[in-house]
Amino acid sequence: MRYTLKDYQAEAVRDVLRNLDRARDSYRRYGALSQFSLTATTGAGKTVMAAAVIEALFLGNDEFDFEPDPGAVVLWFSDDPALNEQSRARIRAAASELDYRLQPVSADFADTHFRPRMVYFLNTQKLSKNSKLVRGATGRTESSEAGLFEPLSRPDHAQSSIYDTITNTIANEDLTLYLVLDEAHRGMGTRASERSTIVQRLINGQSPVPPMPVVFGISATVERFEAAMKDAKGRDALPSVQVDSALVQASGLLKDDIALSIPAEDGAFETVLLTKAVEKIKASQAAWEDYAHEQGEAEAVRPLLVVQVGDKPSQETLTQTLDTIYEAWSELPYDAVANVFGEHTDLTIGRQIVPYIEPQRVQDATHVRVLLAKSAISTGWDCPRAEVLVSFRPAKDRTHITQLLGRMMRTPLARRIPGNELLNSVDCLLPLFDRKTATGVAELLMKGATSKDADEGEDGGGGLGRRVLFDPIPLYQNPAIPQAVWERFAAIPSVTIPKNNVKPIRRLTALAAALSKDHLVDEAVEKAHKHLHAVLDGRAVQYREKLEKAREDVLTMEGEEVRGRVGGGFSYRAFSVSADPRAIEDYYRTAARILSPALCSSYVDHLVGPDGEEDDLLEAHITVASLGRVREIAQAVEDEADGLSREWLTQTRVARKGLSDERQAEYDGLESMSTTPEPITLFVPKNGQADTKVRHPDGTEEDLPTREMHLLAADDGTVPITLNEWERKVLDSEAAQPGYQGWYRNPDRGTKESLAVAYKDEMEDWKALRPDFLFFGTNHDGSVAVDLVDPHGHHLSDALPKLRGLADFAERFVDDFRRIESVAETGGVLRVLDITKPRVRDAIRDAQSAKALYESELASDY
Repeated sequence: MRYTLKDYQAEAVRDVLRNLDRARDSYRRYGALSQFSLTATTGAGKTVMAAAVIEALFLGNDEFDFEPDPGAVVLWFSDDPALNEQSRARIRAAASELDYRLQPVSADFADTHFRPRMVYFLNTQKLSKNSKLVRGATGRTESSEAGLFEPLSRPDHAQSSIYDTITNTIANEDLTLYLVLDEAHRGMGTRASERSTIVQRLINGQSPVPPMPVVFGISATVERFEAAMKDAKGRDALPSVQVDSALVQASGLLKDDIALSIPAEDGAFETVLLTKAVEKIKASQAAWEDYAHEQGEAEAVRPLLVVQVGDKPSQETLTQTLDTIYEAWSELPYDAVANVFGEHTDLTIGRQIVPYIEPQRVQDATHVRVLLAKSAISTGWDCPRAEVLVSFRPAKDRTHITQLLGRMMRTPLARRIPGNELLNSVDCLLPLFDRKTATGVAELLMKGATSKDADEGEDGGGGLGRRVLFDPIPLYQNPAIPQAVWERFAAIPSVTIPKNNVKPIRRLTALAAALSKDHLVDEAVEKAHKHLHAVLDGRAVQYREKLEKAREDVLTMEGEEVRGRVGGGFSYRAFSVSADPRAIEDYYRTAARILSPALCSSYVDHLVGPDGEEDDLLEAHITVASLGRVREIAQAVEDEADGLSREWLTQTRVARKGLSDERQAEYDGLESMSTTPEPITLFVPKNGQADTKVRHPDGTEEDLPTREMHLLAADDGTVPITLNEWERKVLDSEAAQPGYQGWYRNPDRGTKESLAVAYKDEMEDWKALRPDFLFFGTNHDGSVAVDLVDPHGHHLSDALPKLRGLADFAERFVDDFRRIESVAETGGVLRVLDITKPRVRDAIRDAQSAKALYESELASDY
């Protein structure tokens, strides 16, 4: 893979490969048909995950411990040829090993069977009753409703139709055909009824065409795939692989905030909001140019303004739209406006020609700064540099708007910009919407698609951490906050949240490569491997007896011969045979999956030396194969690799702060590949944005209360607050304390400026607690003190696990905080646990009830 998979992507790929392995085995052993889906929200990288799956399916993958299927054939099926071409381009960009293995099925395709380890792209139109690919199919259906299997004249020069090809491929015992049904993008190119018939017959087959052995669906929702498979017959339904949208949001691939601008009163505000949209895109352009200059980048992101019009816009409407844009953006070149209307033709608007551009080309056509669109762009398209949308579609068309917004949520650099909420947001201006309808759109965008939404074609994405804001105000660093507070903030500790399936040896190798690249540790890769070589040498001596037994297992194969006698009775005789070089290499590959291919290769070089011969090389492979079979040795190497990674990350923490955000993002990923919570420091926020009103479901609204002395504030020095009663009481109480110097509302999402506390939930999985408040005061010696205060309900199921996480955090970082307190209401009174006290931490670890802790003498009134 050319890309490093995000944690949630790697986990999904691992689960998909497990399903494919199971499906392949069931089909080859018993002829069993199977189906399952990979579902993830828009922007999760479904095609990248599919590319990783296909690459492993064809070539194997040590990281996922997956053996290749040499007879694998993938048939990729979607609704539209443009979507297929877009998917093919993305797979090629993601998976270097698949470059020449991706073949569109053209109208003159004439192969008698599909070739192994190839991906063939097919779409609904190619299987319609008038398609040349279908017209030559042999056999006859009971009903020629769609004309799919009706015998007509064969295509010119074709030896077989596409259905002959499918039949021959399935009949070949050396091949396994996997159908990838791309249900992530729907609604283009084919009538629903005809499409359903085509898909069902492709999946189920019909004499003489057999059914597809394995169907792997890629979809935005489980319901969408299940709808496509509702008539599938006699198939094993394997577990669906569902990607948590909160993990997608936390990854930084999607923008965090959606800012909605809605007229506050009745009237014609199209021109006013379009002018505001132009101002927003110009401000975004300036912000990206500043960021590129700050990071030393040669090119800045060139943000795009999308103007969505009705299905039949009048010439007058289009002319007014362009006039308004150019009036507000006089320096905009005339070739910077393009259209993606369904007519696929250039437009003449007034005296200006507005050329048509294919949706999939918009992202790379950076000279296009304004894009005119209708509704079709909302399907199968994404453009990360699209940052501002103004939609002239009426309120009843919320489906088209949520679809289009969902496709605008990708971050331009495929990562979050640290400390900068304005560059991590997208703006949507809706001149024809009322407050009540816009609130419904906001709810959809935050919660993600439901089954009903899926039926209607909506996929708003969403997930924990995304906000939808109405006419937000910008927040900047508050000049009332002393500089000493900002300096103290930059030193506040946080921790990583450990991940599942972490491979410490691979992490160390990747970290060493990064440190060498950035000249932070000279020859880091060589140093890392030498360190691990010494561990292997030492443990080989320590576990000599187990290693000798493992060596014997590698060099010999034990078996038992069973003989049956006529008239009854059996005899048994044990035997052993020497392993041949091929068997030894198989054991070596198994060890490489445990110890990593890079370490095994370098350790072989270490054993053989520069003057080694072929026999020495074989002996070294036997040694590595044996080492990989001793569990204690493998665990010792992983522990040492984990320890060295932590040591280097600690040593280089200050130096890494001077790197670009792009390079720091790579280290963020490496830090997150931890087996235990590891210390990191907070990133100082540069700006933010906040709502000024609270909106109720009926469309009414009221001003939010404000407070002073927040680290980020509006021009008047205040910040709007959305706090519950407990939280307001805590905030006002702390603000009244002597020496008070400011406060910070800790973000509830996984950003670098959010303090995280790791805890284990009831399933023993690591989770993140993000305490509500940080308060800044004055120590007795005049230095800045930091207090961590977290109001939290003791009745919640996660209350006790979170308290235990806070206890572990406090024990580790007790010198970095003046107070670490958890506050809860019990009996109408706020009670507080001071977790800096050892006896409180001990009680928390032994407790069976969080409520009992707050009601005990360990707590005091707040």
